[in-house]
Formats: sequence, C-alpha cells, structure tokens
Amino acid sequence: MHKVWAIIRREFVERVRTKWFWVSAVLGPVLFAGIIVFQIVQSLGGGARNVAVVDSSTGGLGRRVVEALETSGSFRASLVPAHAGVMDSLRDVVESKRLNGFLIVSNDLVETGRAEYHATSLGMQTIENLQRSLGRLVVKERLEQKGVNPGVVDWAQIRVALDQRKITRTGTVSESAAQSFLMAYLMAILLFMAILLYGVNVMSSVLEEKTTRIIEVLVSSVRPFQLMLGKILGAGSVSFFQFVIWGVSARVLLLLRNPIARALGADPSAVQMTLPHIPAATLAVFVAFFLGGFLLYSAMFAAVGAMSSNEQEARQAQQPVTYLLMISYLSILGLTNDPNSTFARTLSLVPFTTPIATPVRWTAGSMPTWELVASLVILGTAIVGVTWVAARIYRVGILMTGKRPNLKELMRWVRA
Repeated sequence: MHKVWAIIRREFVERVRTKWFWVSAVLGPVLFAGIIVFQIVQSLGGGARNVAVVDSSTGGLGRRVVEALETSGSFRASLVPAHAGVMDSLRDVVESKRLNGFLIVSNDLVETGRAEYHATSLGMQTIENLQRSLGRLVVKERLEQKGVNPGVVDWAQIRVALDQRKITRTGTVSESAAQSFLMAYLMAILLFMAILLYGVNVMSSVLEEKTTRIIEVLVSSVRPFQLMLGKILGAGSVSFFQFVIWGVSARVLLLLRNPIARALGADPSAVQMTLPHIPAATLAVFVAFFLGGFLLYSAMFAAVGAMSSNEQEARQAQQPVTYLLMISYLSILGLTNDPNSTFARTLSLVPFTTPIATPVRWTAGSMPTWELVASLVILGTAIVGVTWVAARIYRVGILMTGKRPNLKELMRWVRA
C-alpha cells in the first residue's frame, strides 16, 4: 500500500506544482467575482430610461401612455405634442445622449396595437418593458371603450403570484422550479466537467510516461495495477483540492459582496446573489457519485492511454468514452422536467450514465431511496468490473508500442 501512496503523492504534487493548475484554480474565483461585479454594474446602469412620448393621438392617449410608463418604474417619460419638425429635433437630442429615445403614439396604438420607438440603442430589456407597459394600457383602453369600469380593469390585470413549495424527504421547503432546475443543472455541469477533465488528465499522464519510456522504469518496482490505481486516486485528490479552493473562494466573495458594491458606488441590496441551500444528503449524493463516476471513467481513460502510442490515437480512442458521459449531460432537460419518468429512471440505473443522472434526479425531484441505493450498487459493481478489464488492458498496453490494438486484440489482452 505504501507504493500506491507514493504514486498518489507524486501525482498530486506534480499536478499541483504546475502553473496551469493554479491558473484554473484562480479562474474560478475570478469568474465568480466577475459575475458579482457584472451584477453590480448592471444595477448601476439599469436605472429608469429617459424617453419622450410624441403624441399624435386624440382623447389624451399620449398622457395616459406617459402615466403608464412612469408607473412601470422603468422609464422617466415626458409628453411632446406632435408638430412639424419635432422628429428631427428629438433625433438630435437622442444623438447627443440627452435622451434615450422617443416613442411615437397615435390612435393606431389602441386600434391596431402599433407604435414606433426610435433610439440609438435598442436594448432587449428596454423593448420588453415598453411592450409590457403599452400592452397593459391597450387592454385597459379597449375594455374601457366597451364600457368596462377602469377600476375593474386594474383589478382584473393583477398578476397571479404562485407560491411554490417543494416536498422533500425532510419536509416542505420554499423552492421554485427555476431554483430546482438551476441547482440540478449546475450539479450536472460540475460533475461532467470534473469527470471528463480529470479523466483525460489520467489518460495524458499514462500516455506521456509511456511515450517517454518512464513507464518501463516504474513497472520494474511497482505492479501495473498499483500504478494505475495511484494515478487515478492522485488525479482525484487534485480535483477535490481544486473544488475546495473554488468553494471557499465563492463563500468569501459572497461575504464581501456588500463591501464590493459600496466600493463601486452601488446599493448593496442590488446584489441578490446567494449560495443556494444544499442539504447534507444532497451534498453526500454529489460526492458519492462524483467519486464513483471519476473512478469508473478514469479507469477507462487510463486504458485508452495505455493502448495508444501517441496523442492523436488517444484523442480518437477516447471519443467512445466521452460519448458515454455526454448522454446523461445532454439529457438534463428530460431529467429535470420529469425526474420520475421511465427515461430518467433508466439513465439512473445504467452505470455509464448514473454518475450524472442520479444526482440530477435526486436534486430535481423526490427520488426513492431504494433507487438511489440501487444506483450506487450498480455503479460500484460497474467500477469493479470496468477496473478489472481496464487493469488487464493497462498491464499489457503500457509496454506496447506501434499500431493501436483492435477489438479482437483487446479481448486477447483481457483474457491473457
């Protein structure tokens, strides 16, 4: 066991000492800090837009449009009567940045639902806010023309607020469908990236030592299986170390978000980003299936590296392994929309897709405990079987050079 530990320590130290490890470790906190700063900057530049309403309608429609825009809170509106030359004058004001844009309304707004908005920058959020405010006004105007009481119209337009409660194993919690989907989606991305990237690292490490003939020296003092196990566990410890750096950095940045907002001259309440509450059971499921998925796919990637003679062969040979991992990643929508469907249950019981599918199902819905246990048992059995096959391919392949073996030769290596 001390030989395996020596290999684990060597793999860990070699990777942690590289500049690219620290670049990737630092990029995570930098990206998270960038998201916080971006949200603050958006709050600084996302105030009310100054617009002019050019009124060519009858019956005071322009004034009511101004009131509707002011009520929305997204605009500061001023009424400009339509007359000759007003368009050119307002265009000059907009170009000089003293006005964000101007809206042209006429009786067509109520009759056909058409209006014009002129601006140098047609932001999507601005257009959506305009359409929403004008849409409510048009509905109200049309109903009033049919004799409906304006107070009744306002009451009828009150939006429905749907309070969402998620039934969990420990009780009922306040969590929206968007929050459940976001948590499951982020979990799937982390699992996919970690398993793939560090599995490929194992393959690259095996291939590098094989092509530089260092592997011949190593196998003279350690068994091939011990060498493969040490490489897998060493790379896995590096990934956990990086996750710890990202997690601690994210926690520290969230604690400092209010001072950062004040330093940028923004209202601290504008930064609404918070880490979602992750139950201990969900975290345990995430860690368990990350470990299982990493062990499963790293063993396959190690075998790919052992049977390849160069980088090009390895990239070609790793594609089937990568495709197996991508199946569950590309099925996130189906897994989150209906976690208890036959499709979702099947993916969580197939060993090559369960490392991602099962944590996503557990996070998105109420997955039965027996299915979780079954997934773990199936994954554990698959790890033993795949590792046994990969170890036999690894044992022969690390000393083989030349043409990449075909399927028949691989089967002969396994039986040898």
